Amino acid sequence: MPVGALTYLTLAVVVSWDLYFFLSYVLKLLKAKIPQRDDEWMPAVSVLIPAYNEENNVKSAIESVLSNGYENLEVIVIDDGSSDGTFRAASEMSGMGPVRVVRIEHGGKAKALNAGLSLARGEIVVTMDADCTLRRGAIESLVRRFHSKDVAAVGGQVRVVVDSFLSLMQDAEHLRIAMFRRARELENLSLAPGPLSAFKKKALLDVGGFSQNLVEDYATSMKLKEIGRIVYAPGAVVWTKMHSSLRRLWKQRVRWAIGNLTNLGSEPLGRKIGVVIGDVVTFMDVALPFVLFACSRPLLILWAGFEIMSMALPAKIEGVPPARGWAEVLLFPAILWLWAVFYASLHTYCYFRFYVLGKRDTGWS
Repeated sequence: MPVGALTYLTLAVVVSWDLYFFLSYVLKLLKAKIPQRDDEWMPAVSVLIPAYNEENNVKSAIESVLSNGYENLEVIVIDDGSSDGTFRAASEMSGMGPVRVVRIEHGGKAKALNAGLSLARGEIVVTMDADCTLRRGAIESLVRRFHSKDVAAVGGQVRVVVDSFLSLMQDAEHLRIAMFRRARELENLSLAPGPLSAFKKKALLDVGGFSQNLVEDYATSMKLKEIGRIVYAPGAVVWTKMHSSLRRLWKQRVRWAIGNLTNLGSEPLGRKIGVVIGDVVTFMDVALPFVLFACSRPLLILWAGFEIMSMALPAKIEGVPPARGWAEVLLFPAILWLWAVFYASLHTYCYFRFYVLGKRDTGWS
């Protein structure tokens, strides 16, 4: 195939992939309002915060729950055998409201969540990570999305506290994920994300609690989807602190990728094909800027402009980090390329590790 034809083909595939999700996102925004309850239902809510070596973060997490504006709740912090002062720091908050702190032997996040579930008194169970803070009104936004009897869980919108270029990259990644979810999964979310989700307690108990799995949020979601639906609550925003070092980020994403590969075997064929297509597009994203630079500078400019435009609308709607403003939108073509390099390398490594070496991992990120 001539170089020019290959250039146009690569550009067409990449732009079509992104354009599909962007146009779907816009159409979702133009449709009727997001379905939610309009009655006075205010169920008791138990907020579970599993914590492992989160001495510096757990207090702010608890404070954000207590000040969230939802009155009928309890907070249960589960210290998963931390080696730092997590238990002491959390216990200092117990006098400020309905906060209970328990300490268990270290056994991983799923075990900690199940320990909290056994103590929870609420009809709705909300889970959040100890390095997160809730935007005010997030809990009510989650509760209001239980608009139908078949809704078993509700996932919130995860955003990243921006304090470095690496965290800026991660927030741009999550903002794009938010766009994809509104485009495809508003009423059928693929998973209830670990940093912030809400569950009917009865539904969790019916599936045996949280799955003891490398990616417990994904595995638990798959069980819940057998008995009900998981929907998305874009107004339920949680701000999370992400890894500030590339080494720790790599380790976290390897854990996620290996966990997804572990569960992929039970997925339908369409899901497996989607994974393959996604990886192909990722490799195309790596090559595209170089191909365009060598063959057509105007097309390179048009591609960059399209990617900036495709991020500008969700950034306007979902909000941009105060610390960096619109930097992540203007830098998005470069950020997109860096993520493509990262994931192309990561997935190649994980495929080799999983299928050739047969390695499996468990534990916290």
